[in-house]
Amino acid sequence: MSDFLVRRDDLRTCRVEDSPTPELEEGQALLRVARFGLTANNITYAVFGDGMRYWDFFPAPEGWGRVPTWGFAEVAASRAEGVEVGTRLYGYLPPSTHLVVTPARADAHGFVDAAPHRQPLPSAYQRYLSTATDPFSAQDTEALQMLLRPLFSTAFLIDDALEDDGRTEAGPILISSASSKTSVAAAFLLSQRPGVEVVGLTSGRSRAFVEGLGIYAHVVTYDEVDGLDAGPATFVDVAGDAAVRLAVHTHFGDRLAASLVVGATHWEELTPGAAGLPGPAPQLFFAPDRIVKRGADWGPAALDERVAAAWHPFRDWVAGWLEPIEGEGFDAVRSAYLAVLAGDVDPATAHVLTV
Repeated sequence: MSDFLVRRDDLRTCRVEDSPTPELEEGQALLRVARFGLTANNITYAVFGDGMRYWDFFPAPEGWGRVPTWGFAEVAASRAEGVEVGTRLYGYLPPSTHLVVTPARADAHGFVDAAPHRQPLPSAYQRYLSTATDPFSAQDTEALQMLLRPLFSTAFLIDDALEDDGRTEAGPILISSASSKTSVAAAFLLSQRPGVEVVGLTSGRSRAFVEGLGIYAHVVTYDEVDGLDAGPATFVDVAGDAAVRLAVHTHFGDRLAASLVVGATHWEELTPGAAGLPGPAPQLFFAPDRIVKRGADWGPAALDERVAAAWHPFRDWVAGWLEPIEGEGFDAVRSAYLAVLAGDVDPATAHVLTV
């Protein structure tokens, strides 16, 4: 068993550690990690790893962490009732060769990991879905699922929350880090709502790419924020950049209807706090909380069906321009991780890794 580890207090420091594959106890199963995606979303997990407990999902040696990813795994061994060897699963995985899980509520659709250390953590990250029954699954689109499915689910919930709160009728919606995959998915969904104006905030080097997507009504660079119309607007902050957030809040002030903090693609320029910001206090958008709400409103199965129905047209659209970059082995993982951490990845590409 091998794990890719990063220093929790210095995300640029990383190493690979080998250890014996553990013996399974009754009720456990061993997953062989097949493939996983790596995007800026995974860097957000690392940046917020302590505060949001992302490090707690996959324990690591003191001071180190295994950055959570999304991908596919196969059941390599099982002492858990209802979990068959060879079953292919989609779910939350470490950048490791193997993962020991404690399946509960196993059925034809998959199971949840009931390992004791995961019980206090958000349930949205505990499900492992059988590809045989998963409405998202199509073997020829596995790469897009790994890269975009979790981001798309977050974007779906952002779109839903903005509509539910009446924000889509309260002026334009500004999205920072407009070239990031989460922003692109949110803009894609919002742009399909009649009358909604989506404004993409981006860097100069990504402007042409963002404009070429055709989903933003307007695209402006970060230094052009003060040129926007200062009427009512909503800010969806995917960048987490202190200077960008200050510029938006200063320009719109009390005319800013809401400011949602979603990610940290600009992880080295994180806002240290909201004290003194003009306008509304930024509110953290935590997707698992929204999943709980809509699961209660619609039922978990209906929520999954709605997300899947919205996913397929987005997937087909993205397939026309996104190029997955395949890598194999821990050297490839290290290289891809450091490139994503540095923001040195063409927005029209994304990493798919095998270990």
